[in-house]
Amino acid sequence: MEFERHCDLIVEQAELLAGHLTEGTDLGTAVPSCPGWNVGQLVRHVGGAHREATVVARTGETPPDDEFREPTRWYADPSDRTVTAVRELAGWIVDGARELAEALRTAGPDVPIHMPIDEPTTRFTARRMAHETVMHRADAALALGAAYELDPEVATDGIDEWMELGALPLHFEVHPWMRELLAPGRTLRFAAPEQSWVVDLTGDAIRWRHSVEPTAVTVRGPLTDLLLHLYKRRDNSIEVEGDRDLLDYYRERVSFG
Repeated sequence: MEFERHCDLIVEQAELLAGHLTEGTDLGTAVPSCPGWNVGQLVRHVGGAHREATVVARTGETPPDDEFREPTRWYADPSDRTVTAVRELAGWIVDGARELAEALRTAGPDVPIHMPIDEPTTRFTARRMAHETVMHRADAALALGAAYELDPEVATDGIDEWMELGALPLHFEVHPWMRELLAPGRTLRFAAPEQSWVVDLTGDAIRWRHSVEPTAVTVRGPLTDLLLHLYKRRDNSIEVEGDRDLLDYYRERVSFG
């Protein structure tokens, strides 16, 4: 997916997330896929990430005071669960998404930013914020019992991004125990009708590729369900063939979002 599509996706997914917040929504509803968070806190987290990313797009620097990463202090007051509060929060997340998309488009895709990856630019910010919103919309939909669907292109790009981030060499520096994943014979395939991803743990680094080769364990399912499975959100329509212990071991150690 291109930079402009990621910018569009940030707004589209924020609008869909806002649409899950109806007049009957209780912002105190627990979010099972984000233990300890409720819906109000989840939306605050997403909207806060958008606003932080807007600063990144405009300055290249991450704001020093990250108040949105851990949002559990919000909505302790029952008055924040009123219809008015729901409407205000829905408008707030859409406004932030639109501001971020505008800031990214103004900056363009090739502005350097400070991130612990090789040569990061605003292109990375647009993609990461698009899929941050995609996944947290799933959290809200699952918590509120709303339907959740993704365009196949979006789900495919989301899995590609997950594979890329999960294979970053940085992980071994931050979490040396992740090297325990590497061993002979350890290969996994995540297969949808449209595309197939192989994770190769047999060498000196985590590597991945699009392939239909035989592997020690194969996970099959529709694109959206594979994405939700990788992010540990939902295992609907997922079938596992082969070494299930390897799959569990991999998902335990390669986890984010």
